[in-house]
Amino acid sequence: MTATTPLDDGPFFHGTRAELRPGEELVPGHPSNYRSEVIMNHVYFTALKDGAGLAAEIAAMLGPAGAQPHVYRVEPTGEFENDPNVTDKKFPGNPTRSFRTAAPMVVIEEVTEWTRQTPEALDMWRMRLTALRESKAEIIN
Repeated sequence: MTATTPLDDGPFFHGTRAELRPGEELVPGHPSNYRSEVIMNHVYFTALKDGAGLAAEIAAMLGPAGAQPHVYRVEPTGEFENDPNVTDKKFPGNPTRSFRTAAPMVVIEEVTEWTRQTPEALDMWRMRLTALRESKAEIIN
């Protein structure tokens, strides 16, 4: 029997605009927050609470009027890998401790203590995302 070392021991977090309850599962098959025409094959998560907070704020910013950011502590139910959109395929290593899985993720609890983005930072992200969309930058799915 071969034992493998986990990529990260967590805890893990997922940022979204969706309102979820403990015990609910996050599953692949939903549109990307960044390119709604792309249906995602994975659930994305991070071991950095503030990284999940940034993802939540971007999701809310790009969502319908009144959308609110939410960060959840989650647990993977299966294997996961480094997120190739922000790691080795595009950048060396995994400094953002970002991962993805094709298996469901279980919501453990909502986390309310995370660093919020300033309005200026959100404007910068809005411009970056617009440029990415206009350049048709690939999402490694």
